[in-house]
Amino acid sequence: MRKLKIYLLLFIIFIQILPERASAQDKAQEPKARYVFYFIGDGMGLAQINAAQAYKAALQGKIGIEALNMDKLNALGLVSTYAQNRYITCSAAAGTALATGQKTSINTIGMNADRTAPLNSIAWMAKKHGMKVGIITTVSLNHATPAAFYAHRPDRNDYYEIALQLTESNFDLFGLGGLKDAKGKKGDQPDAYDIARQKGYQIVKGREEFMKINKLDKKIIAINANIDPENAEVPVALDRGPEDMSLAEFVSKSIALLDNPNGFFMMVEGGQIDWACHNNDIATTIGEVLDFDQAIGHALDFAQKHPKETLIIVTADHETGGLTIGNALKHYDSDFGWIRHQKASQPALAKMFKEYKNRFCPANCSFDGIWPIIQEKTGLGKDIPLNEFDRTQLQMSFRASMLGQMPFPSEEANYLLFGGNDPLALMVTRIIAQKAGFGWTTWSHTGIPVPVRAQGPGQKSFEGFIDNKDIPHLILKAMGLPQNLN
Repeated sequence: MRKLKIYLLLFIIFIQILPERASAQDKAQEPKARYVFYFIGDGMGLAQINAAQAYKAALQGKIGIEALNMDKLNALGLVSTYAQNRYITCSAAAGTALATGQKTSINTIGMNADRTAPLNSIAWMAKKHGMKVGIITTVSLNHATPAAFYAHRPDRNDYYEIALQLTESNFDLFGLGGLKDAKGKKGDQPDAYDIARQKGYQIVKGREEFMKINKLDKKIIAINANIDPENAEVPVALDRGPEDMSLAEFVSKSIALLDNPNGFFMMVEGGQIDWACHNNDIATTIGEVLDFDQAIGHALDFAQKHPKETLIIVTADHETGGLTIGNALKHYDSDFGWIRHQKASQPALAKMFKEYKNRFCPANCSFDGIWPIIQEKTGLGKDIPLNEFDRTQLQMSFRASMLGQMPFPSEEANYLLFGGNDPLALMVTRIIAQKAGFGWTTWSHTGIPVPVRAQGPGQKSFEGFIDNKDIPHLILKAMGLPQNLN
């Protein structure tokens, strides 16, 4: 009898520890992420994503949403974005948290909050462990978000110094934008591109030259054929010409170049989602979200070939513009399809209006003279009907842009109305947004949480409500790399 009790007790203990041993074995056998795609839509909140979904559905004559590539990712969570010293963050502080796993102060790049010590990034850790690293963005390569993955500066505006740190990173591939202030703010410093060449980087410009490269024999900085001479960003999707590479095209080629048995880490930023939202330009915003989403499609294609070893993360550093779907003028109505009639971004429209002003104003400028340009590039009054309120706003903005007759004596009041943008370019894009059924609350960032999506090893860790500083640690855990970066 006593032996029977002992056997029963041993059996019960065995049954209890068996699941624990099985769980430990499962964890040991869990695949590690060898290929990591880290997509950051700068300024891309849930409303920006939903606007793109609703617009795609409207183009098909449907009320509802049309799924994006990012919607195919399995896990979904929410991310808080506050900085160390301010609730509404900036791209420098948020980018640093997303890159290093530590909060920092506003305008700080890759350093702790009091700017006394550098912080290492997950890209640095990946490179340290033999992986190839690519940093890709539609804005300048030394802008806040990409810079957070390789630079350490107390001020995000130290563009020249950040460019020099890029050349010292030893990362394998940089692109699609260029280097802002490559010769310093005054243009009197040694060219950062020349310094990059001295550090072993090959500078490649344009699609044809980039596509000719078959393997990464040396480190590369590949930039678009056309970049803005002041800010070094590429043209937005709405203004892109046939010689310009899309983000998706660049990512596809970069995957082929970075792919190797040791794996790779790729950070891809849709940087001009943010800029379009700062301008409250809904058509450009949607265009940039869709362009960003097409790049995610190439990561999903790659993941099909390496399903157990590919981790894809899609998130944002913050939301910009306080975008809403619905406004007071439309009540409960919407006409999202009208967005398609805008054929140029707000900055491109501002450039056209400035050319008109330089040619005809003040002597011969008239609203009737510029009206055909507005109709052709925006559809207002042609495809999109206008009312008396709309026409009054346009006339007021025309006088402000062409004749300097601002509607208010106070700079603050005019800022609330135009946000520092060209008044007429701002107003035509605002009316399009209003007519379509969108609204904006600010020219700046907001503090609302942003979505995070994930697919691959460790994907469930990204579900629920997390903080932006958690994401790098979760990625490193999925990669099987040390989470202590500093």
